[in-house]
Amino acid sequence: MPIPFESFIPFAVIAGMFVVTGTGIRYAQTKRNEGKAVRYSLDDWDRKMMVRDKQLTGTFRGQVDNPIAPPEFKVNSSWKVYESLRNDFA
Repeated sequence: MPIPFESFIPFAVIAGMFVVTGTGIRYAQTKRNEGKAVRYSLDDWDRKMMVRDKQLTGTFRGQVDNPIAPPEFKVNSSWKVYESLRNDFA
């Protein structure tokens, strides 16, 4: 005669794997975003500000309150590379 609760062990294993997977995904997202919450529904403005923050601080989530940009901000734009490539192939 089977025991009525013999399916609890496989159920606990499956539920435990869901918990481990969800926790791992949450940890990876938090680590990627420097401990901040994940950003949802980004529009063009948010993406441009993320690129600006990357140029100013070196990370997409880093922000500075200094109103004057550092001197290397003038030369770390990808548009200069794009313009030189465009002129080479034109």
